[in-house]
Amino acid sequence: MADEPVSPARLMQLAQGFMASRSLLSAVELDVFTALAAGPATLDELREKLGLHPRSARDFLDTLVALGLLERDAAGRYSNTPDTDQYLDRGKPGYIGGLLEMLALRVYRFWGSLTEALRTGRQQNESKDGGDVFTALYADPARLENFLGAMTGISLPIARALADAFPWRDVATVIDVGGAQGCVPVELALAHPHLTCGAFDLPQAAPIFDRYVARHGLSDRLHFQAGDFFRDPLPRADVLVMGHVLHDWDLPTKRMLLKKAFNALPAGGALIIYEMLIDDARRENVAGLLMSLNMLIETPGGFDYTGADCIGWMREAGFADARVVPLVGPHSAVIGRK
Repeated sequence: MADEPVSPARLMQLAQGFMASRSLLSAVELDVFTALAAGPATLDELREKLGLHPRSARDFLDTLVALGLLERDAAGRYSNTPDTDQYLDRGKPGYIGGLLEMLALRVYRFWGSLTEALRTGRQQNESKDGGDVFTALYADPARLENFLGAMTGISLPIARALADAFPWRDVATVIDVGGAQGCVPVELALAHPHLTCGAFDLPQAAPIFDRYVARHGLSDRLHFQAGDFFRDPLPRADVLVMGHVLHDWDLPTKRMLLKKAFNALPAGGALIIYEMLIDDARRENVAGLLMSLNMLIETPGGFDYTGADCIGWMREAGFADARVVPLVGPHSAVIGRK
Protein backbone atom coordinates (compact mmCIF):
# COMPACT_ATOMS: atom_id res chain seq x y z
CA MET A 1 0.00 0.00 0.00
CA ALA A 2 1.44 3.32 -1.07
CA ASP A 3 2.15 5.90 1.58
CA GLU A 4 -0.59 8.48 1.94
CA PRO A 5 0.45 11.94 0.76
CA VAL A 6 1.58 14.31 3.48
CA SER A 7 -0.21 17.67 3.58
CA PRO A 8 0.90 20.95 5.17
CA ALA A 9 -2.73 21.83 6.02
CA ARG A 10 -2.48 21.00 9.73
CA LEU A 11 0.72 23.01 10.08
CA MET A 12 -0.80 26.02 8.33
CA GLN A 13 -3.91 25.84 10.49
CA LEU A 14 -1.76 25.91 13.62
CA ALA A 15 0.44 28.69 12.28
CA GLN A 16 -2.54 30.89 11.48
CA GLY A 17 -4.46 30.04 14.63
CA PHE A 18 -3.69 33.43 16.13
CA MET A 19 -5.90 35.06 13.47
CA ALA A 20 -8.97 33.14 14.62
CA SER A 21 -8.12 33.83 18.25
CA ARG A 22 -7.71 37.54 17.63
CA SER A 23 -11.04 37.66 15.76
CA LEU A 24 -12.86 36.22 18.78
CA LEU A 25 -11.06 38.53 21.22
CA SER A 26 -11.90 41.57 19.09
CA ALA A 27 -15.54 40.47 18.94
CA VAL A 28 -15.59 40.41 22.75
CA GLU A 29 -13.92 43.82 22.94
CA LEU A 30 -16.51 45.21 20.51
CA ASP A 31 -19.39 43.58 22.45
CA VAL A 32 -20.70 41.80 19.34
CA PHE A 33 -22.42 39.06 21.34
CA THR A 34 -24.03 41.42 23.83
CA ALA A 35 -25.31 43.54 20.95
CA LEU A 36 -27.01 40.46 19.46
CA ALA A 37 -28.48 39.24 22.74
CA ALA A 38 -31.72 41.13 22.08
CA GLY A 39 -32.20 39.41 18.72
CA PRO A 40 -30.88 39.10 15.15
CA ALA A 41 -29.52 42.15 13.32
CA THR A 42 -28.53 43.00 9.77
CA LEU A 43 -25.05 43.97 8.65
CA ASP A 44 -25.94 47.67 8.57
CA GLU A 45 -27.64 47.54 11.97
CA LEU A 46 -24.65 45.82 13.55
CA ARG A 47 -22.13 48.05 11.85
CA GLU A 48 -23.86 51.13 13.23
CA LYS A 49 -24.37 49.67 16.70
CA LEU A 50 -20.75 48.49 17.03
CA GLY A 51 -19.10 51.45 15.30
CA LEU A 52 -17.44 49.35 12.59
CA HIS A 53 -15.86 50.82 9.46
CA PRO A 54 -17.71 49.70 6.30
CA ARG A 55 -14.54 48.42 4.63
CA SER A 56 -14.25 45.22 6.65
CA ALA A 57 -17.42 44.90 8.72
CA ARG A 58 -18.93 42.22 6.47
CA ASP A 59 -15.72 40.20 6.32
CA PHE A 60 -15.35 40.37 10.09
CA LEU A 61 -18.90 39.24 10.85
CA ASP A 62 -18.76 36.49 8.22
CA THR A 63 -15.46 35.33 9.72
CA LEU A 64 -17.30 34.91 13.02
CA VAL A 65 -19.96 32.90 11.15
CA ALA A 66 -17.30 30.67 9.57
CA LEU A 67 -15.69 30.15 12.98
CA GLY A 68 -19.01 28.99 14.41
CA LEU A 69 -19.35 32.01 16.69
CA LEU A 70 -22.32 33.61 14.91
CA GLU A 71 -25.18 32.38 12.74
CA ARG A 72 -26.54 34.12 9.63
CA ASP A 73 -30.01 33.41 8.23
CA ALA A 74 -31.27 33.53 4.65
CA ALA A 75 -32.26 37.18 5.08
CA GLY A 76 -28.68 38.09 6.04
CA ARG A 77 -29.41 38.68 9.72
CA TYR A 78 -26.73 37.73 12.23
CA SER A 79 -27.42 36.09 15.59
CA ASN A 80 -25.53 34.44 18.42
CA THR A 81 -24.91 30.72 18.62
CA PRO A 82 -26.15 28.98 21.79
CA ASP A 83 -22.71 29.04 23.45
CA THR A 84 -21.83 32.64 22.59
CA ASP A 85 -25.31 33.71 23.72
CA GLN A 86 -24.92 31.98 27.08
CA TYR A 87 -21.29 32.79 27.85
CA LEU A 88 -20.39 35.99 25.99
CA ASP A 89 -23.42 38.21 26.62
CA ARG A 90 -22.50 40.62 29.43
CA GLY A 91 -26.06 40.62 30.66
CA LYS A 92 -26.13 36.93 31.51
CA PRO A 93 -24.86 35.40 34.78
CA GLY A 94 -22.73 32.87 32.88
CA TYR A 95 -20.62 35.57 31.20
CA ILE A 96 -16.98 34.45 30.89
CA GLY A 97 -15.85 37.34 28.73
CA GLY A 98 -13.79 38.85 31.54
CA LEU A 99 -11.14 36.25 30.84
CA LEU A 100 -11.25 36.98 27.10
CA GLU A 101 -10.99 40.71 27.79
CA MET A 102 -7.80 40.11 29.78
CA LEU A 103 -6.43 37.92 26.99
CA ALA A 104 -7.18 40.68 24.50
CA LEU A 105 -5.82 43.56 26.57
CA ARG A 106 -2.75 41.91 28.09
CA VAL A 107 -1.82 38.34 27.36
CA TYR A 108 -2.13 38.35 23.57
CA ARG A 109 0.69 40.83 23.06
CA PHE A 110 2.99 39.22 25.64
CA TRP A 111 2.84 35.89 23.82
CA GLY A 112 4.57 37.64 20.93
CA SER A 113 7.71 37.35 23.07
CA LEU A 114 7.47 33.60 23.69
CA THR A 115 10.68 32.92 21.77
CA GLU A 116 12.59 35.35 23.98
CA ALA A 117 11.07 33.76 27.07
CA LEU A 118 12.15 30.30 25.93
CA ARG A 119 15.70 31.53 25.33
CA THR A 120 16.05 33.51 28.56
CA GLY A 121 13.66 31.82 31.03
CA ARG A 122 12.37 35.29 31.94
CA GLN A 123 8.80 36.54 32.13
CA GLN A 124 7.65 38.87 29.35
CA ASN A 125 4.78 40.88 30.85
CA GLU A 126 4.58 44.27 32.62
CA SER A 127 7.12 43.01 35.18
CA LYS A 128 9.67 41.90 32.60
CA ASP A 129 12.40 44.01 34.19
CA GLY A 130 11.80 42.72 37.71
CA GLY A 131 9.11 42.10 40.31
CA ASP A 132 5.92 40.13 39.84
CA VAL A 133 2.74 40.89 37.96
CA PHE A 134 0.52 40.57 41.05
CA THR A 135 2.15 43.53 42.80
CA ALA A 136 1.40 45.69 39.75
CA LEU A 137 -2.14 44.36 39.36
CA TYR A 138 -3.15 44.82 43.00
CA ALA A 139 -1.75 48.37 43.00
CA ASP A 140 -4.15 49.52 40.26
CA PRO A 141 -7.88 49.22 41.13
CA ALA A 142 -9.08 49.24 37.52
CA ARG A 143 -6.59 46.64 36.37
CA LEU A 144 -7.27 44.55 39.47
CA GLU A 145 -11.01 44.50 38.77
CA ASN A 146 -10.32 43.41 35.16
CA PHE A 147 -7.99 40.66 36.38
CA LEU A 148 -10.36 39.36 39.04
CA GLY A 149 -13.19 39.42 36.50
CA ALA A 150 -11.00 37.32 34.23
CA MET A 151 -10.51 34.82 37.04
CA THR A 152 -14.29 34.60 37.37
CA GLY A 153 -14.52 34.00 33.63
CA ILE A 154 -12.24 31.00 33.77
CA SER A 155 -13.50 29.68 37.12
CA LEU A 156 -17.28 29.91 36.71
CA PRO A 157 -17.86 26.57 34.89
CA ILE A 158 -15.27 24.94 37.15
CA ALA A 159 -17.03 26.21 40.28
CA ARG A 160 -20.33 24.78 39.08
CA ALA A 161 -18.69 21.43 38.36
CA LEU A 162 -16.98 21.52 41.76
CA ALA A 163 -20.36 21.97 43.43
CA ASP A 164 -21.26 18.46 42.20
CA ALA A 165 -17.85 16.78 42.54
CA PHE A 166 -17.44 16.73 46.32
CA PRO A 167 -19.58 15.46 49.25
CA TRP A 168 -20.48 18.93 50.53
CA ARG A 169 -23.25 17.58 52.77
CA ASP A 170 -20.54 16.64 55.27
CA VAL A 171 -18.98 20.15 55.25
CA ALA A 172 -19.91 23.27 57.20
CA THR A 173 -17.25 25.83 56.20
CA VAL A 174 -15.29 26.51 53.01
CA ILE A 175 -12.61 29.14 52.30
CA ASP A 176 -11.32 29.86 48.80
CA VAL A 177 -7.65 30.87 49.12
CA GLY A 178 -6.90 33.57 46.57
CA GLY A 179 -10.65 33.88 46.13
CA ALA A 180 -10.68 36.87 43.73
CA GLN A 181 -14.24 38.10 43.11
CA GLY A 182 -15.74 35.19 45.01
CA CYS A 183 -16.96 33.07 42.11
CA VAL A 184 -16.27 29.72 43.80
CA PRO A 185 -17.82 30.60 47.19
CA VAL A 186 -20.86 32.06 45.43
CA GLU A 187 -21.49 28.96 43.31
CA LEU A 188 -20.97 26.61 46.26
CA ALA A 189 -23.30 28.67 48.45
CA LEU A 190 -25.99 28.77 45.75
CA ALA A 191 -25.82 25.01 45.24
CA HIS A 192 -25.53 24.10 48.95
CA PRO A 193 -27.47 26.49 51.22
CA HIS A 194 -26.09 24.92 54.41
CA LEU A 195 -22.51 26.01 53.63
CA THR A 196 -20.80 29.01 55.19
CA CYS A 197 -18.29 30.20 52.62
CA GLY A 198 -15.62 32.84 52.29
CA ALA A 199 -12.56 34.01 50.43
CA PHE A 200 -9.03 34.80 51.59
CA ASP A 201 -7.16 37.36 49.50
CA LEU A 202 -5.24 40.62 49.72
CA PRO A 203 -7.30 43.50 51.17
CA GLN A 204 -7.47 45.33 47.83
CA ALA A 205 -9.80 42.60 46.57
CA ALA A 206 -12.37 43.10 49.36
CA PRO A 207 -14.62 45.73 47.72
CA ILE A 208 -14.65 43.78 44.44
CA PHE A 209 -15.62 40.61 46.34
CA ASP A 210 -18.33 42.46 48.27
CA ARG A 211 -19.92 43.86 45.09
CA TYR A 212 -19.92 40.47 43.35
CA VAL A 213 -21.40 38.68 46.36
CA ALA A 214 -24.06 41.37 46.81
CA ARG A 215 -25.15 40.96 43.18
CA HIS A 216 -25.95 37.35 44.01
CA GLY A 217 -27.80 38.19 47.21
CA LEU A 218 -25.36 36.31 49.43
CA SER A 219 -23.83 39.06 51.58
CA ASP A 220 -25.26 37.48 54.74
CA ARG A 221 -23.58 34.10 54.12
CA LEU A 222 -20.28 34.90 52.44
CA HIS A 223 -17.43 36.79 54.05
CA PHE A 224 -14.04 38.10 52.99
CA GLN A 225 -10.90 37.54 55.04
CA ALA A 226 -8.03 39.86 54.22
CA GLY A 227 -4.55 38.42 54.38
CA ASP A 228 -1.34 37.53 52.58
CA PHE A 229 -0.71 33.81 52.17
CA PHE A 230 3.02 34.45 52.17
CA ARG A 231 3.01 36.17 55.56
CA ASP A 232 -0.14 35.04 57.35
CA PRO A 233 -1.49 31.65 58.42
CA LEU A 234 -4.31 30.41 56.22
CA PRO A 235 -7.79 30.64 57.77
CA ARG A 236 -9.29 27.54 59.34
CA ALA A 237 -12.16 25.79 57.57
CA ASP A 238 -13.40 22.28 56.89
CA VAL A 239 -12.38 22.67 53.24
CA LEU A 240 -9.81 24.96 51.67
CA VAL A 241 -9.83 25.59 47.91
CA MET A 242 -6.88 26.78 45.80
CA GLY A 243 -7.79 27.37 42.17
CA HIS A 244 -5.19 28.60 39.68
CA VAL A 245 -2.92 29.48 42.61
CA LEU A 246 -0.14 26.91 42.80
CA HIS A 247 0.81 27.23 39.14
CA ASP A 248 1.81 30.87 39.70
CA TRP A 249 4.80 29.92 41.85
CA ASP A 250 8.05 27.96 41.88
CA LEU A 251 8.30 24.55 43.54
CA PRO A 252 9.49 25.72 47.00
CA THR A 253 6.55 28.15 47.15
CA LYS A 254 4.11 25.46 46.02
CA ARG A 255 5.35 23.20 48.84
CA MET A 256 5.12 26.05 51.37
CA LEU A 257 1.49 26.80 50.44
CA LEU A 258 0.52 23.15 50.65
CA LYS A 259 2.08 22.88 54.10
CA LYS A 260 0.22 26.00 55.24
CA ALA A 261 -3.03 24.51 54.01
CA PHE A 262 -2.33 21.25 55.86
CA ASN A 263 -1.64 23.15 59.08
CA ALA A 264 -4.89 25.15 58.77
CA LEU A 265 -7.18 22.17 58.21
CA PRO A 266 -8.77 20.13 61.00
CA ALA A 267 -8.34 16.36 61.09
CA GLY A 268 -10.49 14.96 58.28
CA GLY A 269 -10.49 18.33 56.48
CA ALA A 270 -9.86 18.58 52.75
CA LEU A 271 -7.79 20.69 50.38
CA ILE A 272 -9.08 21.06 46.82
CA ILE A 273 -6.58 22.18 44.18
CA TYR A 274 -7.88 22.82 40.68
CA GLU A 275 -5.89 23.65 37.58
CA MET A 276 -5.59 22.66 33.93
CA LEU A 277 -3.65 19.65 35.19
CA ILE A 278 -1.20 18.26 32.65
CA ASP A 279 -1.87 14.58 31.99
CA ASP A 280 0.65 12.29 33.65
CA ALA A 281 2.06 11.16 30.27
CA ARG A 282 2.43 14.83 29.22
CA ARG A 283 0.98 14.10 25.77
CA GLU A 284 -2.72 14.99 25.74
CA ASN A 285 -3.81 18.06 27.72
CA VAL A 286 -2.67 20.75 25.31
CA ALA A 287 -4.43 23.44 27.37
CA GLY A 288 -2.45 22.50 30.47
CA LEU A 289 0.86 22.54 28.65
CA LEU A 290 0.08 25.89 27.00
CA MET A 291 -0.92 27.28 30.40
CA SER A 292 2.48 26.26 31.74
CA LEU A 293 4.08 28.25 28.92
CA ASN A 294 1.80 31.13 29.93
CA MET A 295 3.28 30.92 33.43
CA LEU A 296 6.69 31.34 31.81
CA ILE A 297 5.37 34.50 30.14
CA GLU A 298 3.65 35.82 33.27
CA THR A 299 5.69 34.77 36.32
CA PRO A 300 9.32 34.53 37.50
CA GLY A 301 9.09 30.83 38.44
CA GLY A 302 5.58 29.46 37.95
CA PHE A 303 4.72 26.31 36.04
CA ASP A 304 1.84 23.88 35.64
CA TYR A 305 2.08 20.25 36.67
CA THR A 306 0.55 16.81 36.52
CA GLY A 307 -1.88 15.23 38.94
CA ALA A 308 0.86 12.81 40.00
CA ASP A 309 3.17 15.75 40.74
CA CYS A 310 0.55 17.41 42.95
CA ILE A 311 -0.32 14.21 44.79
CA GLY A 312 3.37 13.70 45.59
CA TRP A 313 3.74 17.24 46.97
CA MET A 314 0.57 16.88 49.03
CA ARG A 315 1.81 13.66 50.60
CA GLU A 316 5.10 15.39 51.42
CA ALA A 317 3.04 18.09 53.19
CA GLY A 318 1.34 15.44 55.33
CA PHE A 319 -1.90 14.64 53.50
CA ALA A 320 -2.79 11.00 54.02
CA ASP A 321 -4.87 10.64 50.88
CA ALA A 322 -5.05 12.49 47.56
CA ARG A 323 -6.80 11.78 44.28
CA VAL A 324 -7.50 13.42 40.92
CA VAL A 325 -11.12 14.22 40.01
CA PRO A 326 -11.99 15.44 36.47
CA LEU A 327 -14.10 18.62 36.47
CA VAL A 328 -14.88 20.31 33.15
CA GLY A 329 -12.94 20.66 29.91
CA PRO A 330 -9.18 20.58 30.56
CA HIS A 331 -9.63 21.24 34.29
CA SER A 332 -9.29 18.68 37.05
CA ALA A 333 -9.04 18.83 40.82
CA VAL A 334 -6.66 17.15 43.23
CA ILE A 335 -8.46 16.50 46.52
CA GLY A 336 -6.34 15.77 49.57
CA ARG A 337 -7.55 14.69 53.01
CA LYS A 338 -5.80 15.43 56.29
